Amino acid sequence: MGKIRVLHCLETVGSGGVEQTRLSLAQNLDPTIYEQQLVCTKAVGSLPELFSYVGCEIHQVGEFRGIFDLRPYKATLGIVRKFRPHIIHGAVFEGLAQAAVTGVLGRVPVIIGEETSDPQNRRWTGRLLNRAFAGLCHHMVGVSPAVVDYLEKKIFVPKNKVTLINNGVAQRPGVSLTDLGAIRQRLMLPADAFVIGTVGRLFDSHKRTSDLIKAMPLIVHEAPGAKLLIVGSGPDEEALHNLASKLGVEQSVIFAGYQGDPQAFYQLMDVFALASVREAFGLVLVEAMFAELPVVATHVGGIPDVVKDGDTGYLVEPSRPDDLASAILNLVHDTKKRRSMGQNGRKRAMARFSAKRYVDEVDRLYRRLLFERKVI
Repeated sequence: MGKIRVLHCLETVGSGGVEQTRLSLAQNLDPTIYEQQLVCTKAVGSLPELFSYVGCEIHQVGEFRGIFDLRPYKATLGIVRKFRPHIIHGAVFEGLAQAAVTGVLGRVPVIIGEETSDPQNRRWTGRLLNRAFAGLCHHMVGVSPAVVDYLEKKIFVPKNKVTLINNGVAQRPGVSLTDLGAIRQRLMLPADAFVIGTVGRLFDSHKRTSDLIKAMPLIVHEAPGAKLLIVGSGPDEEALHNLASKLGVEQSVIFAGYQGDPQAFYQLMDVFALASVREAFGLVLVEAMFAELPVVATHVGGIPDVVKDGDTGYLVEPSRPDDLASAILNLVHDTKKRRSMGQNGRKRAMARFSAKRYVDEVDRLYRRLLFERKVI
């Protein structure tokens, strides 16, 4: 049959966690066995070049004007008929829809859907559509135990059609002390500052970066040199600037903006914090753990399966800035605890959340489904 052809379907290829996992597949699935292409609604930033570099062609089919917009489906179906994939693998709601619909219409032998979000707040209409798309797929992947639970118990995907594959993160090399010093100078970040960092899109109804800003008055009261370093951009950036000013902590909050590769910024941090109210997995948590950072995060979605409370960090209930401040201050005052949690986190990340482990598990799933569907 020659090489196994895989077509990935996503929404936007930018800098998000789902795109990073697909890049891991493009880079690490054996090119003598697999040929891969990717369909997305749009591709922005520097990440698309990395796909091209490893020979994974990207097709942009235009953004959805609603999930029943036929244009992206027609464009994707044309690619399916030309590429003739053995496997179509869709992730994110729009990507799942594209894979399910065009996989059926294009008679793709193996159709895989992947749930990558924490769908606890999804409306009944979204659940109904998700169930319909999952029903068109031959198999579904959940990126955390919480997501698998949703697939099996909320939209009733049969257990034999669901596989747990925890996300994996590729380790990135650190930057030099010279480069790090230049970034610190650009941010006007004092060398002796205690840095609480967070990374993510500034979409506050989801990420709740505002709760970290609300925690800062309590933190700087006990640790005047503390700084909150926010890496990312998004529609709520101006509102977050205004909140910091209103609370009188604008000098203690640093907005670094969007960074295609945030590795250097992890090296500036003493503690990593994530205040999300929903999170399927939280790839940035693993990136922080690889950087040997203790983590303070919320007890939601898949986060408790990533961060081991009391061992690699602290978990608090969502939407409680006072609890965030208390957990962070525990680490401000306990250097030994910071070091041990950071070391434990790195060990946990290497053992459970590496890109190699992720790629190996996807490879095994692909081969098993191809065998079961009598393709190989």
